[in-house]
Amino acid sequence: MAQTSRYRRFLYLSALCLFAPLLIAASFAQGPARRGNSEAGASTGVASFRARVEKILAAPEPGRGYWGMLVEDADTGEVLFSLNSDKYFLPASNAKLFTAALALATLGPDYRFRTTIEARAPLNSEGLLQGDLILVGRGDPNLSNRVFPFVKKTERDGPPEKALAELADAVVARGVKQISGDIVADDSYLAGGTYPSGWAIDDMLWNYGVPVSALQINDGILLIELTPGRVAGSPATYTAVPLTDTYRVHNEVMTAARGSVQKLSVEREPGSSEIFLRGSMPLDAAPHSMGLAIDRPAEFASALLKSLLEARGVVISGHARAVHSGDPSAYYGAAPTPTASAANSVASPAAAGALVPGATVLAEHISPPLSDDLRVMLKTSQNLHAEMLLRVSARAKTGDSSEDTALQFEEDFRKGLGLSDADVVMTDASGLSRKDMVTPQSEVTLLRWAGQQPWAEIFRSALPLAGEDGTLMDRMKGTPAAGHVWAKTGSLTHVDSLAGYATSSRGEHLVFSFLGNNHNLKSKAATDVLDSLAVAMVEELGNARCCAGHK
Repeated sequence: MAQTSRYRRFLYLSALCLFAPLLIAASFAQGPARRGNSEAGASTGVASFRARVEKILAAPEPGRGYWGMLVEDADTGEVLFSLNSDKYFLPASNAKLFTAALALATLGPDYRFRTTIEARAPLNSEGLLQGDLILVGRGDPNLSNRVFPFVKKTERDGPPEKALAELADAVVARGVKQISGDIVADDSYLAGGTYPSGWAIDDMLWNYGVPVSALQINDGILLIELTPGRVAGSPATYTAVPLTDTYRVHNEVMTAARGSVQKLSVEREPGSSEIFLRGSMPLDAAPHSMGLAIDRPAEFASALLKSLLEARGVVISGHARAVHSGDPSAYYGAAPTPTASAANSVASPAAAGALVPGATVLAEHISPPLSDDLRVMLKTSQNLHAEMLLRVSARAKTGDSSEDTALQFEEDFRKGLGLSDADVVMTDASGLSRKDMVTPQSEVTLLRWAGQQPWAEIFRSALPLAGEDGTLMDRMKGTPAAGHVWAKTGSLTHVDSLAGYATSSRGEHLVFSFLGNNHNLKSKAATDVLDSLAVAMVEELGNARCCAGHK
């Protein structure tokens, strides 16, 4: 059955690639769809834009792909240009637009995450904790050394485990000197479904494929840096941070002759704690960094906290371990549907004491507001943060953070915007899934709705700004689009997307979605196509509105 399905998909994609140029030509011949004011008078600007789009997409390599576009006047809703705007496309990270809007609508821009270290047993006068020390995660995506507020690009200060180290300091400051029990990491606040449907097995190794958990340290990433040895033939050296005994790193990378080709590979079987570094580095190579996904985040966090406490002189008799949803000792395994007051107690840093009767809070970490994390999630296209925000939003609203409930919650949110399950298909929150499908029209519908909300400016400013920051920092520089296009980028193999807001060269406000699928363009060539479309939009459609008599 699986082979038949793959064969049918192969035939479909082959046919799509064969007929894509014809489909594009037919779509151009039909002209743009119309809503509100018609394109009466054949505005020179719109016609010029159409001509530029046709030229860009008819080039040999883009012409083999499949493209969808929709540009509307953000103020009037008038459709200025449409190409396959009701057809399905893989959105890649454009899916984060839906997640960001849902999180703002559900949690609000001022929502803060609370992470605590708690104990169910009392601390005696000699500093002995007779029982377990419990690290309770509640979905904070920023337990790291990230600096806030986010400005242009991610900045770091201190070691990657900085937030957890500060919690360890607070525990010691409370007088804890000895722990008779275990160091327990509890991530049961978010229930099962660690890997969303549609992710590839290759994703599980790398920093963009981190599993979903309520307790993530350093974005769930183990940072490894390789450096060539001092002489050819010697082993390369490596560092790994944050380092615990959760993983064993086997370094088989050798130093090769100066000027040779660098060949590196990393292997870790699913579920294995063994990491193999293989290959060679030339003698004159610069250090090479890579981010690997921590596939057991709660276990990793408990081991790291244990080592941090021991480094501060705390004597621990027990072991590091984790509990998850469904475990009898988990705090959040069976969460009830929250009342308004209960939901507030989860969200508010002012909530006093522990969330479990009889437990004592020894240390707590309160996150920056959600609005700050949205800038990280959208501007850097952070997959894990998107997945965590969907789950936390679903739990806050329904009391259930399971994968199925979260996806249903997301679908219900879209239906509230007038988008049916025939308009959007989502199996994750980040866009890494190969099962996601959107239309340009559905993205523009979402963007128009978000632009009418009280938090509209927070949403728009969290998007990458062309030529200025995030994933658009180095794109469209020196063009009229620089500083005037706020848009979410997206990229998977054979997929590239760009959707957001723009201000034209004459001051008109635009909302747009550009989606490209089934092309074989290299990364830079694909983004050049999208950037060329964006520049043409700012230049030509601005003139079109001017020439049509709008100011």
